[in-house]
Amino acid sequence: MNLNQVTVEVADITRATAFYQRLGLELIVSADHYARLLCPGGATFSVHLADAVQPGGTLVYFECEDLDARVSALKAVDVVFDSGPADQRWLWREARLRDPDGNRLCLYFAGENRVNPPWRLKS
Repeated sequence: MNLNQVTVEVADITRATAFYQRLGLELIVSADHYARLLCPGGATFSVHLADAVQPGGTLVYFECEDLDARVSALKAVDVVFDSGPADQRWLWREARLRDPDGNRLCLYFAGENRVNPPWRLKS
């Protein structure tokens, strides 16, 4: 099984689409109520129009090999970050932010530690 897509609710499709394109995703489907964007690497990410957006406990991670440079470039175009980039005890480097509807996002780099951390279970 392979993760194909994550969809988050938004209040404004145009605003959300522009935000995620600014992060580097490519718009591939666009409608009044829905947009799908292609992530580098082939997964897709979607935004869906909701009557009332209620961001919850979900945190969406986007891996970036060029994390520090990407965060600097995004800050230069007024993208606001809640934290980071900072090294974490789980051996990932992370920067956290929110989309215009308050959905929590993490831009990170983990390299080999993403699937093979030192504490990985033996198969």
